[in-house]
Amino acid sequence: MKKLPIVMTFSGHDPSGGAGIQADIETLASQGCLATPVITSLTAQDSHDVIEFKAIEASHIISQARAVLKDMPVAAFKIGMIGSADNAQAIDSILQDYPDLPLILDPVLASGEGTPLGDEQLLEAIRLLLLPRTTVLTPNSVEARQLAPEADTLEACALALLDRGTDYVLVTGTHEHTPHVVNSLYHANRLLESFTWERLPHSYHGSGCTLAACTAGMMAHGLDPFQAVHEAQEFTWNALRHGYRPGMGQYFPDRLFWSKQND
Repeated sequence: MKKLPIVMTFSGHDPSGGAGIQADIETLASQGCLATPVITSLTAQDSHDVIEFKAIEASHIISQARAVLKDMPVAAFKIGMIGSADNAQAIDSILQDYPDLPLILDPVLASGEGTPLGDEQLLEAIRLLLLPRTTVLTPNSVEARQLAPEADTLEACALALLDRGTDYVLVTGTHEHTPHVVNSLYHANRLLESFTWERLPHSYHGSGCTLAACTAGMMAHGLDPFQAVHEAQEFTWNALRHGYRPGMGQYFPDRLFWSKQND
């Protein structure tokens, strides 16, 4: 039997089940991958917002990751919520030993409602340590502006992030006030392509996690970054289109929508 590609994902635990590690696991399973989750943070959150969070000790992040990496052939890395600058340094110390594996970074800096999930020290650690190692960066427009505050347009933000060493930058347009969602992919100091998607009527919890995890899964299967980003957007949009509202807050993507197609 063919082995499943393995993706190691660093992210926080969301007890509501909508985002974070559970979103990564569901997405990667849907792509025919095995997710090996490394917990970076514990959160108290619901479908509305994050109430509080606690970063896991950096040494334990290293222990979690090294245990798996000594045992299994990981094909790609995905990073979501990091929690602290110390954790970013811990993740960087692991990535140093695997420079040839693709890294997909979803720079989770705040909840969907805007609650901060990191500080300026974390931002700087991401800029200095992780961006130069990143194959595909998937910030929304708010995150792109935070990571590149010196830039005056979203395109300038993307180009500044490329200058910091990131190979591809996909700036997503869900937070922009536009009739359609426009996602823009940059590489080699230029805009490669813009992707236009129908803007769906609800607010969604875990959409960024889904997009980044799917990109990682596609690259673990051997797709190049452009193909992986294209496939990941298609999957994410369909997961959102089939989304549901389990609580009283945001909608959740249905990442298993494909399993119900014949029902």
